[in-house]
Amino acid sequence: MQGSQGRDPAKERRYSDLFQQLDSNGDGQVDINELREGLRAMGMNPSQNAEQEILRAGDTDQDGQLDFNEFTNYLEERERRLLLMFDSLDRNHDGRIDVSEIQQCFHSLGVSITLGQAKKILQSMDRDGTLTIDWLEWRDHFLFNPLHNMEDVVTYWKHSSMLDIGESLAVPDEFSKKEIHSGMWWKQLLAGGVAGAVSRTGTAPLDRLKVLMQVHGSQTQGRSMWKGLMEMIKEGGIRSLWRGNGINVLKIAPESGIKFMAYEQIKKLIRGQHETLRVRERFVAGSLAGAIAQTAIYPMEVLKTRLALRRTGQYSGMADCARHILRTEGIRAFSKGYLPNLLGIVPYAGIDLAVYETLKNTWLQRYRAGTSADPGVLVLLACGTMSSTCGQIASYPLALVRTRMQAQASIAGSPQLSMVALFRHIVAREGFFGLYRGIAPNFMKVIPAVSISYVVYENMKRVLGVTSR
Repeated sequence: MQGSQGRDPAKERRYSDLFQQLDSNGDGQVDINELREGLRAMGMNPSQNAEQEILRAGDTDQDGQLDFNEFTNYLEERERRLLLMFDSLDRNHDGRIDVSEIQQCFHSLGVSITLGQAKKILQSMDRDGTLTIDWLEWRDHFLFNPLHNMEDVVTYWKHSSMLDIGESLAVPDEFSKKEIHSGMWWKQLLAGGVAGAVSRTGTAPLDRLKVLMQVHGSQTQGRSMWKGLMEMIKEGGIRSLWRGNGINVLKIAPESGIKFMAYEQIKKLIRGQHETLRVRERFVAGSLAGAIAQTAIYPMEVLKTRLALRRTGQYSGMADCARHILRTEGIRAFSKGYLPNLLGIVPYAGIDLAVYETLKNTWLQRYRAGTSADPGVLVLLACGTMSSTCGQIASYPLALVRTRMQAQASIAGSPQLSMVALFRHIVAREGFFGLYRGIAPNFMKVIPAVSISYVVYENMKRVLGVTSR
């Protein structure tokens, strides 16, 4: 296409009005900052890195700006692509998209949604209240959103929280092919890793107190958390509160990396080459990926427990502790407690995911019916905290037995029991609530851990240039 030859005058005026809205300094050029601020002022919610993609696609002379001719050429090409997508959605060719057609589109890409969920998507675009989307509504909604096909649109809706897909810390995040190929995935994982390291370090004293209460059982009965913290400080000083935290932070990188790679492979096996999974499939894939990651790094879990329990001067560091275990107990010591650890993944991940999904969906139905389906940060944090708490209640007895088994050989006079025998031993000596020893400090760290993680994660994404999805 050359210049504006043959262009519809009405379309020309519309393009001119849009250009003038974006060209805030009136110099006849739109740079990336004007594009970003202009789209925000228009109330548009484009996908991540939309401004860069628009500029890259439209800037034919590579001067870092769009003049009016480049801008109009880009929009004409964009409208052609959007019309193809609109026609593919409009299955009955009546010139309008209804909820059933949106639902069919999602189903064709392997995502199961209800008519109610499809209605929420439709309402985000429906300006005239007809509960259908015509071409003009579709065009205006996606004009500055550089999505290339319907799979991109579905991924955008999913990542924009338009759908309740049960996002959960227990299930690995899903990345689109585009995000994987662009390298965006490793930035997300790095941001999450740094957030996890800061969060774990901030709550490490409570974590160590939990381990001591789990392992020493009835010896800690009636002892307050404050007294427990004071005893740790008296025995080894302030620094002793962070024993075991070094390896707890060190295992974040391999665990996250292995979980991500395993999840991607399992996802392909479950859904072929589709990049979207239904909630149940994400739970299965996430649980399997978590089990694989835990299997790979489990010796580090044993080391973490032993280092958290060590007395002052017992080991000089992680390597010395590992050598001592290997020399005195053999290689099998590094797998103690593996079975209850593995069994605990399923109830934790399943309940965490189910509760999160239920709470978020309930909030959306009660407070955001017919409007934006984005619950906001505070609501998501509250849902995440509640779901994590419920998951921990269900899986905590298995976590306690795992920790006891990891520590058995390091405690003088402690019987070397199997998982089932240890369950019976704890209940017989300490009662049913003995299985929940140490859960109070564990609960106390949930809210600060989630809050610290979120703050650090969002700041790390900004530093790395990762925009919110």
